[in-house]
Amino acid sequence: MIKTMLHPVSDLAAAKAVYTALLGVAPSTDSSYYVGFDVDGLQIGLVLGGGPQAMTSPVAYWEVPDIEARLAELVAAGAVVKDPVRDVGAGRLVATVTDPDGNVLGLLQDR
Repeated sequence: MIKTMLHPVSDLAAAKAVYTALLGVAPSTDSSYYVGFDVDGLQIGLVLGGGPQAMTSPVAYWEVPDIEARLAELVAAGAVVKDPVRDVGAGRLVATVTDPDGNVLGLLQDR
């Protein structure tokens, strides 16, 4: 199941207005570099400048029970690690890989 969808944006205030209108809810997180919305358990995030991972397109983060094991399975199947597993706070682990066509796939594990 997709748990989080991140979108890189160049103007956070402008993007926040558009996504608030689209989603019909106010942001649940609103900072100078990230605005997040909770829509029925799906997190929609706006990341200023693509964030530290330098996103250039939206990235879906798939929730997995064991991120290390799933990462190993994906690599064995031909994916390439883009961003290794890292803790982004509160025990949430994320990683990204690219598929054979260069599409970025996100993995997310909540502890």
